[in-house]
Amino acid sequence: MKIAAISDIHGNLGALDAVLADIARRGADRIVNLGDILSGPLQPNETAARLMPLRLPTIRGNHERQLLHPDRERMSQSDRYAAQTISAAQREWLTSLPASLWVTDDVFLCHATPDSDVDCFLEDIRDGEFVPAPRATINRRASSCAASLIFCGHTHIPRVAHSSDAQIIVNPGSVGIQAYEGHHPIPHTLEMGSPHARYAIAERTAQGWAVDLIAVPYDWDTAARLAREHDRPDWVRPLRTGYLS
Repeated sequence: MKIAAISDIHGNLGALDAVLADIARRGADRIVNLGDILSGPLQPNETAARLMPLRLPTIRGNHERQLLHPDRERMSQSDRYAAQTISAAQREWLTSLPASLWVTDDVFLCHATPDSDVDCFLEDIRDGEFVPAPRATINRRASSCAASLIFCGHTHIPRVAHSSDAQIIVNPGSVGIQAYEGHHPIPHTLEMGSPHARYAIAERTAQGWAVDLIAVPYDWDTAARLAREHDRPDWVRPLRTGYLS
């Protein structure tokens, strides 16, 4: 079995199309989507229109939960833009998505951890930056899930880790945005250092799960221009460089 995992697209249709084309070239039995699909100043409506006909196994992330809130005044700028842009059918699609999903008997999808859509799984935050979490902490966060393979997203950091000898956790990174400022549970930043769209492929072998973390080029200059046109200069440098201003 060969599974491609995408996550944190954030409405970046150009990056999504590049990743889907790369998956088609490499081949996969299944593509799964780990949430935070549309929120952002780029192309939320068009991204939903691209994904919905594919009927991928898909879960919602914290940004789906947030942009579905009835009070748009309480939303972030990115969530509000997506909420105002998507169609009624696209909103219904987001509403139907589960918070987590078993793809097979031993492959589990969650956005952040099995029990939360906002907590870190493979990292901790120290002095405003991500650091790898100790194995004991990962064990605790994975304790409610017995899958041999867990896919998670949320932090945008591609990483592979073992919670135990028999269990592997994979964060494919973000398709759509490679640097950001976060605020939960404390203020922090992430800079991937390049603008490439990220995803992962996991393949079951006789020795266990083999994982490739993949970075794909795409037309990030066009994405950055679109962010500027939509009055989001804070997205321009992250999209073009993978660094914050």
